[in-house]
Amino acid sequence: MNELTLHPNVYKTGTSKGLISLLERTWVREHTPGDGTLYIISGFANYNGGVRFYDTFRRHIDDGGKVVAIFGGSTSARLTSRQVVKEMLEAGAEVHLINRKRILHAKSYGTSSSTGQTLVVTSGNFTGPGMSQNIELALMLDQSSTASLKFSWDDMVASMLAQKWEFYQPDLAKPSAPAWKLLYDEEAAGIKLDETDEVTMILRLSHADTARIMADPGTKAGKGTQYFWLSKDSFDFLPPLTILNRRGYKTTYSCLIDLNFVDLKKTEKMRVTFEAENNLDFRLGTGPLKFTKLASKGDLAAITRTGEDKYELRLFKQGTPQYNSLSPYAITFIGHQGKQYGFLANAEFEAVIGLSRTRRLNS
Repeated sequence: MNELTLHPNVYKTGTSKGLISLLERTWVREHTPGDGTLYIISGFANYNGGVRFYDTFRRHIDDGGKVVAIFGGSTSARLTSRQVVKEMLEAGAEVHLINRKRILHAKSYGTSSSTGQTLVVTSGNFTGPGMSQNIELALMLDQSSTASLKFSWDDMVASMLAQKWEFYQPDLAKPSAPAWKLLYDEEAAGIKLDETDEVTMILRLSHADTARIMADPGTKAGKGTQYFWLSKDSFDFLPPLTILNRRGYKTTYSCLIDLNFVDLKKTEKMRVTFEAENNLDFRLGTGPLKFTKLASKGDLAAITRTGEDKYELRLFKQGTPQYNSLSPYAITFIGHQGKQYGFLANAEFEAVIGLSRTRRLNS
């Protein structure tokens, strides 16, 4: 069945709610690992754009399949990162970079397998924003539709690679080769947060978020690690999730952030983890809140991104004026238990809660 989506959570014609959902259908639910080739064409790419699928790629290649990616590259613009290319190559993918004065704008994804071709044509790049909170349109054509079009992934990619464009293939064994100079470092010191990323997540807390906060020390309810469970669409709200853990049954990807617990007047380095092969959730460590009684089910948490890896956390009790002002922003549901989230620009958040920029910088 063909599907069209406009995300984030804006419009859909089928069951898929956005680009990631379409790619899950294409590469995971309706595809057998090892059968054929998975394709990616994207002008921009970063690590969090692919973090949902690295293990899918790895499993597919280990079972005898191929993954082919074509990304844009530049010596002056931040198009594709070293981190995403390194992860793709380590998984065994074939990666091509196009270095052009006029950058690569095409974005498409899909599969060529023994049963046919699938094609996703979209405005969404292979980046965290492109996969989550950017407003992106995506159209998936199923195998019968691509057959009627006489579409061929192999022919299209071969035609691209036959052009007289500047193509490069990065090699992990040649880190000083020219190809790597076309890639930027996502983890370089001094990266300035883009203004569009200066946002605050408003999160209506669930029992799972707050049970340990409200528990008493030594009780059964207080056992375990204190987390906030974030939206599954948090790929663009976080630094690169490049801390990989393959120990145990499921693979996880993590990053460390400096989190200012405003209500506690303390800042600590906390871990954010994405469970790539389990429930696909993001969990934010909030250990300092354990046993503090500062938040219960239904209260709001405001998580403000102030730098590449710097965040502030504020809690708002139900019934307070600030809670009532912020609650309408938490409009998107997480799961089926009433938990909701939403985003607003930091400047708007500060205005809503009556926080001046000077006070925020001094908090």
